Amino acid sequence: MENKIVIEGLRLYAFHGVMEQERTIGAYFIVDAEVTTDFSVAMHTDELIGTISYADIFETIKKEMAIPSKLIEHVGGRIAKAIIEGFPGVSAVKLKILKENPPMGADCRGAGIEITLKNK
Repeated sequence: MENKIVIEGLRLYAFHGVMEQERTIGAYFIVDAEVTTDFSVAMHTDELIGTISYADIFETIKKEMAIPSKLIEHVGGRIAKAIIEGFPGVSAVKLKILKENPPMGADCRGAGIEITLKNK
């Protein structure tokens, strides 16, 4: 069985960007995560042991977002890898990371990346 644990619209302040000013001042980022895993045991037992806590996934995202990087591609790769390595039973991670109002000479809600990393 394949199911997904979803975190949507997680808003974190972080210090990512190519320009030094971005890594000094920081900005808000919106993170959406889909973690594919089999949580059929939890569906039947009502016990956390049969699934992955979204609070634990959040802590992994928060930890990796706290490490300044030039590229959110790098941040996204770190987050996806940390989730796959940190939680047995994860078959894939899909992440979307948007930087709010990025410094690119245009007014927009956000710009960013979406990646899917599959467990080998």
